[in-house]
Amino acid sequence: MSTETEHRKKHWRDRRDGYFLRDIDSMHVIMPFVMPHRAANEAVMTEMVDIAAMNEYLAKKNAGSPEFKYTWFHVICAALAKTLVLRPKMNYFISGYRMYERKNIELAFTIKRKFEDSSEETLAKMIVDRHGIGPIEQVYSFVKDMVSQIRVHDRTEGITHKFNFYQVLPRPAFRLFVWILRCLEYFGIYPKSLAKDDPCYCSVYVTNLGSIKMNASYHHLFEWGNNSFFVVIGKKTARPVFSPDGSFELHDFIPLSFTVDERIADGYYYSKSFRILGHLLQHPELLELDADVPVDFENEK
Repeated sequence: MSTETEHRKKHWRDRRDGYFLRDIDSMHVIMPFVMPHRAANEAVMTEMVDIAAMNEYLAKKNAGSPEFKYTWFHVICAALAKTLVLRPKMNYFISGYRMYERKNIELAFTIKRKFEDSSEETLAKMIVDRHGIGPIEQVYSFVKDMVSQIRVHDRTEGITHKFNFYQVLPRPAFRLFVWILRCLEYFGIYPKSLAKDDPCYCSVYVTNLGSIKMNASYHHLFEWGNNSFFVVIGKKTARPVFSPDGSFELHDFIPLSFTVDERIADGYYYSKSFRILGHLLQHPELLELDADVPVDFENEK
């Protein structure tokens, strides 16, 4: 998989995971100083997504009754990945009072071993390639492999495995350890060995509450890491869809909640980005194309 957005001339302010943005306007240079906290600059949006087209697409993908089926989660994550490629500002982040463009398209989510109270959660993260295999196949393959490792082979992966070591430290030592990590993050030198698996270092963090029969219209952004985009997938519900003559049909809908850092882009940019996302969810076959292939959504009603 490719690991960088493009080949650019290096700047001394670049980070390992992001390009320093030199050409932004003065307002966006000043905003991190006057409004320094990510969680205090959240903008929240919620959309109800008609999944009729998605259901038809999934029925075709699962026609051979594979042991591991394609799901709404795969489609939604793939659509998010493609949107991030087509809308670069959705992949910006602020750290150390500076704004950067993340080099990778990184998706993070939580995988539960079993749907039991005592079952552990594992935090996972994947990098999406802009070229070659379509994002739907990339997401499907990654989740399939992770589920196999965690649930079948009972392996602890990712940042959870690393945290198991540090959790035994006494509180003063742990506080010092975290303070040091925050300082390293400020200067853009947070350890790669931790960042590569830490879901708080990602383009978008996705949580699928619908899988546990739960709804939520909001999830806060974290002050840890540099993630600036959080998505909550809610529980499926039936709603009427009306025709011009007044008749209606019941369709299945899924609520999607988006939390973004409003310091990064304006409302128009976010609005257009979510329109692209909605178009992809209504035309999931587009997710089989390379992630950087443009989509024509302007004429969609």
